[in-house]
Amino acid sequence: MAKRRDITEKLSFDENPCLTIKGKDIEVNADAPTVLKAMGIFTSEDTGADDIVTIYDLIFPEKSKKKLEALKPSFNDLIIIIEEAIMLITGEEAATGEQ
Repeated sequence: MAKRRDITEKLSFDENPCLTIKGKDIEVNADAPTVLKAMGIFTSEDTGADDIVTIYDLIFPEKSKKKLEALKPSFNDLIIIIEEAIMLITGEEAATGEQ
């Protein structure tokens, strides 16, 4: 029989984290495949508007997108939201304004 090791207890299958904007919780997809895809696009030197849309579609579930659309952020604000979401899901240093 081949060796086998159960690592289930070492893993975390927590719920997705949320950003809070104007009192609304915006869920961010934090599963590894999504994060890896988003990071691959985000760290590219020639990230353009199409890439921002792709990342937006990857990291925000439909319910979160509807909440964001209701807030009507500017494009620059949307970029900040995406950057903050990526920092949240990758565990990078917290940005200003986090509680």
